[in-house]
Amino acid sequence: QVQLVESGGDLVQAGGSLRLSCAASGRTLSSYTVGWFRQAPGKEREFVAHIRNSGLTGYADFVKCRFTISRDNAKNTVHLQMNSLKPEDTAIYSCAAGSVVIPASLKSYADWGKGTQVTVAS
Repeated sequence: QVQLVESGGDLVQAGGSLRLSCAASGRTLSSYTVGWFRQAPGKEREFVAHIRNSGLTGYADFVKCRFTISRDNAKNTVHLQMNSLKPEDTAIYSCAAGSVVIPASLKSYADWGKGTQVTVAS
């Protein structure tokens, strides 16, 4: 089991940037696919981005060219750099890890963090 802790969420103005971090303990995160998901009030949790243990990445259409997912293996951490933030990006962002076949599917991930709040003001 991998323990995951997210950080970096904050209140930011539209057009601003944030970098979220997903720090792992218990196991080496580089062995797993890591995904970022978000859940806005009153909405279902949705896929944002993923990075496989090979380094291959994928993104939801609504964040392409604005968000970048990356690994820092030395720190056992995965980051989500978010640029050009919009009010509709407001949500709780959570990371998840697992031996994943379908990276956009919540059911693919075994371990989840508790999330970090991102609020984008207009």
